Amino acid sequence: MQLTMIEENKNTGPIDVVILWVDGNDEKHKEKIRPYIKDSEKLKTKKFRTRYDQVNEIKFTIDSIIKYASYVRNIYIVTDNQTPSFLKNRNTEDKYTKVSIVDHSVIFAEHGEYLPTFNCRPIESLLYKIPNLAEHFIYFNDDFFLINKTKPTDFFKDGLPILRGKWLKFDKDIFYKKFKKAKFGHKTIQQNAAKLLGFKKYYNFKHTPHPLRKSTFENYFEANKEVLINNIKHKFRVKTQFTPQGLANHIEIKNKSCFFKKDLQLIYFRSYKKNLLWYKYKLNNKGKNKLFLGLQSLDLCPPNILKYILQWMEKRMS
Repeated sequence: MQLTMIEENKNTGPIDVVILWVDGNDEKHKEKIRPYIKDSEKLKTKKFRTRYDQVNEIKFTIDSIIKYASYVRNIYIVTDNQTPSFLKNRNTEDKYTKVSIVDHSVIFAEHGEYLPTFNCRPIESLLYKIPNLAEHFIYFNDDFFLINKTKPTDFFKDGLPILRGKWLKFDKDIFYKKFKKAKFGHKTIQQNAAKLLGFKKYYNFKHTPHPLRKSTFENYFEANKEVLINNIKHKFRVKTQFTPQGLANHIEIKNKSCFFKKDLQLIYFRSYKKNLLWYKYKLNNKGKNKLFLGLQSLDLCPPNILKYILQWMEKRMS
């Protein structure tokens, strides 16, 4: 028998969505960041700009949630005194009534000395401070999208988060990596989170939406205030930081308060160097049975491929 939305969700309660967003093309944002950059030429490099630049992906992220996750109660966009253009001049009759803007100053109310920040780790660390945030929430980056209908049980089971990923060794325990120059990236900050909690290996999560529990952050950071401060005080990323999602995941694993799912149900593009036909095939064939689409650094996508992907998403989310 097919469960109704209420029956599926009764053990979880309301579910909110949280999305981080920044418009790096905004001149006010550029002016805000400039005093903290020693080398002004760095501001112009692709490697630096891609963390902040956008092609209005946030609209597709939100449209996908509204279409394929209608059970979501509230959608919070956490940003620094900015509003996505499509959300300006809203009225009570449009489809974005459940979308709210939360400014950095709100979640940093007790830690205002660390603003402004241009680092997603401090912001992610304080998402649990969003006023009226549900106990169960799903964290999206603005390059995550839903592409098929989802259910609450795709994210939470019996009120516990469902983790998608796999176990990996720490880099220091992999023989060939001992002879390579260490890289600082997504895996490194996940390893930092696992080490913080005493793990001997780490659960590597992928670029899918992250189901999280507010109380997991509240309980841990209340008992480990210095850990929180050390993660939120850096205006830009540093190697000693951890990913808060990874921290939450490993806390849940340690407490045996989560479920694992091997199937990522994901299509993920991290570069755009292949022929256009390859992307068409992936989206139109592989995408039929997947729930999630990840499009990293879409601002670096070649114009012909970008045009096709945006048109594809427009049709998919409408």
